[in-house]
Amino acid sequence: MTGPVRRPVLRTLLTGVVTAVASAGLALTGAGTAHAATPLPAHVFAPYFEAYNGDSLSGLASQSGNKYLTMAFIQAATKGSCTPYWNGDSGMPIASANFGSDISTLRASGGDVIPSFGGFTADDTGTEIADSCTDVNSIAAAYEKVITTYDISRIDLDTEDNSLTNTAGIDRRNKAVKAVEDWAAANGRSIQFSYTLPTTTTGLADSGLKVLQNAVSNNARIDVVNIMTFDYYDGATHNMATDTQTAAQGLHDQLKTLYPSKTDAQLWGSIGVTEMPGIDDYGAAETFTTANATTVYNWAVGKGINTLSFWALQRDNGGCPGTGGSDSCSGTTQSTWQFSHTFEPFTSGTTTPPANDFSLSLTPSSASVAAGSSATSSIKTAVAAGSAQSVALSVSGAPAGVTASVSPASVTAGGSATLSVSTTAAAASGTYALTVTGTEGSAVHTATYTLTVTGGTTSCTAAQWSSSAIYVGGNTVSWKGHTWKAKWWTTNEEPGTTGEWGVWQDLGAC
Repeated sequence: MTGPVRRPVLRTLLTGVVTAVASAGLALTGAGTAHAATPLPAHVFAPYFEAYNGDSLSGLASQSGNKYLTMAFIQAATKGSCTPYWNGDSGMPIASANFGSDISTLRASGGDVIPSFGGFTADDTGTEIADSCTDVNSIAAAYEKVITTYDISRIDLDTEDNSLTNTAGIDRRNKAVKAVEDWAAANGRSIQFSYTLPTTTTGLADSGLKVLQNAVSNNARIDVVNIMTFDYYDGATHNMATDTQTAAQGLHDQLKTLYPSKTDAQLWGSIGVTEMPGIDDYGAAETFTTANATTVYNWAVGKGINTLSFWALQRDNGGCPGTGGSDSCSGTTQSTWQFSHTFEPFTSGTTTPPANDFSLSLTPSSASVAAGSSATSSIKTAVAAGSAQSVALSVSGAPAGVTASVSPASVTAGGSATLSVSTTAAAASGTYALTVTGTEGSAVHTATYTLTVTGGTTSCTAAQWSSSAIYVGGNTVSWKGHTWKAKWWTTNEEPGTTGEWGVWQDLGAC
């Protein structure tokens, strides 16, 4: 099984010109033992933040409502170096002066960050720290410096492109992970490592699986395996939400072979999913929609996965409809921060699936027909929460001379049916409200279809009721084939809706 092809457009580090700096690495010590970082929630939404473009970390977090962010990326400035920098920029060392204040602000609001090493460009150019540096202790020291400088509890290792085939780098990286885990345990720290890896629609490609197999052989504990469920580049037509689920199921099954003692819940609890909202680098055939986001959220809650994420926070807006692979907009029609707001409730610690629910709509929702003619409307349903269930459909409110039916009488949420309305020559002229009802367990939703019949019988001699007219006691109107008499002053109260003791008295059919 071969991995998907990826273009360097994704997660490209726009760092400009950097200065070549050689370094012997950082000494691995027991520094930073006075304070242990707060562990992340068991279920966390942490979208990637593009740390290379000058945006305010805490500012965008506040604007979008995100409390947790994955910071992209940390790498060496030049191939062969063991010194980590933000974005490979030698002017941005790992120091509290760079992002420290922002991270403190985020923590003060109850959130945190996950620094990420690697990314496509680092993996492509050999500046990913374990590919660049050939000394395991220096790689471990780089990880430790990030941990102690920012007091974080998880490091993400974004490993793709050439890093997936650099066997020496893979082995060094996992040996360094093991060394840091031993150091953390000896110094009373809690630290997690996650691998972010490309995926096929059925699970990891062989190259990604070998990264994890090497981690197992080195006794390196990998707490989360996070798959990038986009950029498949397979030429197929994709439902991106469905593909997320099949890719994660495939990963689950692969992890089961690597960690046979883990329970099903533990396996799902070690899986992460990173989406790319809107149009990904491949193009429109791989578009993750706002509806896909709701489906994935519900699925993720139901499965109890560990991490939800997307690339990237700065793309969460509808500023460039139709554009694929942009770093600054999603390419799809959406409100600003819509994907964030859909995923944000995931950071709740709950694994209780939401109640099943659906939505119901009519297209069109009205028609005007001559008596003796007919009309149709499409009844559309969609999953609003939980999973797709069977929705029973019915229609009511048709007056004499009008027949209304729904076919099929039930659909699975997400499916459509047809409302058919036919009239006879004997149908009375007037406007009628037909009610389409959908029932899914305890969930009931309705939609109104407004039917206007023209050229029909006119035995009703009183004027048609008008919602804007004012009526006083004794006034009569025609409405839906009946004559009605007002008992007192009224306006905008529809005859037939006010009940036996209401303002309108039904004088019978006309």
